[in-house]
Amino acid sequence: MADQPIRPFAPPALRRPSSRAGAGGVGRRGGDRGPRRPRPGRPGGPGGGRPGRRGPAIPGGPGGPTPEQRRLLAIAGAVVALIVLVLLVRGCGGGDDEQAAGPARPADPPSTSEVGREALAALRPDPRKDAAALTRRAQAGFANPLYRLVPGGPLLTAARVSTYRKLIEDVAKKADEDPDLLEAIVYLESAGRPDAMASDNVESAAGFTQIVAETGTSLLGMKIDLKRSRTLTRRLANETRRRNRAKIASLRAARIRVDPRFDPRRALEATCRYLDIAREKLGGRDDLAVASYHMGIGNLQNALAAYGRGNVPYVELYFGTDPIRTPKASAVLAGFSDDSSSYLWRVGAAERIMAQFRRDPAALRRETELQTRKASSEDLLHPPNRTEVFERPEDLATAERDGTLRTLPTAALQANGLSISGAMGELAGRLDQPRSRYRALRPTALAGLVTIGAAVRALGGRDAARERLTVTSTVRDARYQSLLGRENVQATKALSQHTTGWALDISRDYRSDGQARRFQWVLTRMQALNLIAWVREPQAIHLTVSSAAERPLGPILRRALGSS
Repeated sequence: MADQPIRPFAPPALRRPSSRAGAGGVGRRGGDRGPRRPRPGRPGGPGGGRPGRRGPAIPGGPGGPTPEQRRLLAIAGAVVALIVLVLLVRGCGGGDDEQAAGPARPADPPSTSEVGREALAALRPDPRKDAAALTRRAQAGFANPLYRLVPGGPLLTAARVSTYRKLIEDVAKKADEDPDLLEAIVYLESAGRPDAMASDNVESAAGFTQIVAETGTSLLGMKIDLKRSRTLTRRLANETRRRNRAKIASLRAARIRVDPRFDPRRALEATCRYLDIAREKLGGRDDLAVASYHMGIGNLQNALAAYGRGNVPYVELYFGTDPIRTPKASAVLAGFSDDSSSYLWRVGAAERIMAQFRRDPAALRRETELQTRKASSEDLLHPPNRTEVFERPEDLATAERDGTLRTLPTAALQANGLSISGAMGELAGRLDQPRSRYRALRPTALAGLVTIGAAVRALGGRDAARERLTVTSTVRDARYQSLLGRENVQATKALSQHTTGWALDISRDYRSDGQARRFQWVLTRMQALNLIAWVREPQAIHLTVSSAAERPLGPILRRALGSS
């Protein structure tokens, strides 16, 4: 939802009742492949044709068919051969998971403009062709909280998690799991803290891999004494406040004996059991099993059922879903207010952090500095020491003349669901400048803005024809930013990306709940494609467009300017 806050980092796993799977046998690990294609049956065997009784004689009696009958039989044989050929060609398309074309997808509303169609197309990449690239983009797009909100920062967290590497490798080897995957889950779930708890209630997600008590006992075979665990947890809190180290150590050991979720080894073993159960329920797919660790098996099955194409790779489910073509699946994924739908991407981002910590800690330190300067990854998209800043109003004027900046095209924006706030550039007079001086963006950032407006409008169909998002701020020079900082406590004291021409603000005063939901979907999709970094402010959505957006979004701007 548009007003849902971003969670600090991975919320606890296995917390939904629907994450419970049946107690059937756990299948072997299926790898990154989908379920195997059933082996065709042999004649007379299972799945094959069974010999039957002899049928009636061919018409024409013992003497054989007449010439006319032979001609008809030849035609019938050709038709049968054609049907068999078609079936064989269709059957070569893949196994059960692909399920051919699946259900028909609704077309875009007839009211969709050409710019709207191009904007939607840019947000609908083909996950079957670009799965690896889309996975990397999504991991980068959702990585920022893993740097900014983990206890002590990513370097300390990675160091803490790495102390358990030997244990993780041991458990992973016995369970036939990937140790890097288990390590990433630990980073994401507990930041390497065996005592981590999602709340003060031990019934909720707790421990090294954040397992809900009910799931641990009913699904994973863990023997949890909640009453004793609750008592010991209260005593631990009291002794922690008193800083009684000896007592703290004694109470932790006692709690581990009654609640194995706080024991790193047994927590990891339970997580491995969960992943095996999830694979069994989700067609043997590793990616779906990991995605379900946070979302829950049942919830993921609901999303897959709504998508209608079987146990497809998660990258296909995620990027193949949108409010028009797959409204039911889109509603299921959007219904998770706790970032469940992006969990798989954040696990991948955590794997990258841990690998970088081992191979190049200096690079991790540099990236951490950029990821933690602001509430989004905007400074990673445009590093301050490598990005041009407009210092004075004269610099803005020069940039507009040479094409570095482009004045906001009012008509093109209005035609694509956007309006310009009359207050934009309201401090310009104090710098002896016209307000229009502060109504411009770099062309790629403008392309991002037009894409947002056109896509939000297109997703709403005819009902959204009169709805517009309001742009409240675009480029500033450093003098304007300094003046604003003295009057607005929300203005950043660090380098503002507004002074680079890459950032803009859009008002959170929406015309309808539907517009807010559509805007949220577009923002999340563009973040998943790593085309923008964005954050909610009290009055506006602040977003910064990546320079990499030029290739996919530049044509949309040119189309909008040509048709306005």
